[in-house]
Amino acid sequence: MATGKKPDQPDRTGQAQGADSGPFSGDLDERRRRLEAELVRTGALKKPDTPQGRSEPPAGVAQAMKLSSEFIAGVLVGAASGWLIDHFAGTSPWGLIIFLLLGFAAGVLNILRSTGHVAQTGIQPGRAPDDKNGN
Repeated sequence: MATGKKPDQPDRTGQAQGADSGPFSGDLDERRRRLEAELVRTGALKKPDTPQGRSEPPAGVAQAMKLSSEFIAGVLVGAASGWLIDHFAGTSPWGLIIFLLLGFAAGVLNILRSTGHVAQTGIQPGRAPDDKNGN
């Protein structure tokens, strides 16, 4: 090995002068297009629908907007209900405080139901309630 070349590296001496064949052809754009087409064909890469590559907002953002709106709605409905009770019954500020806390609890419960951490309870039409005694 008088040339100083390692045996596991390919010889690239002829490739530097513009040869168009082989894995080191220098035509990187063409190889990138072929790789992208192969990835799209195998399903590992989806073809972008728009120039930015997104056709719709990410699912995480939509889920966060849904959950936050459910929570805020629960708190606002509770606060409005409490304020109305205080206004007409003259029990200020106790109705607002109590219903604000109830609205907060309802908002948290809505979030837990939406994410699947708490199952919705109740009797479904056509089904008998579960008997805990085994009868």
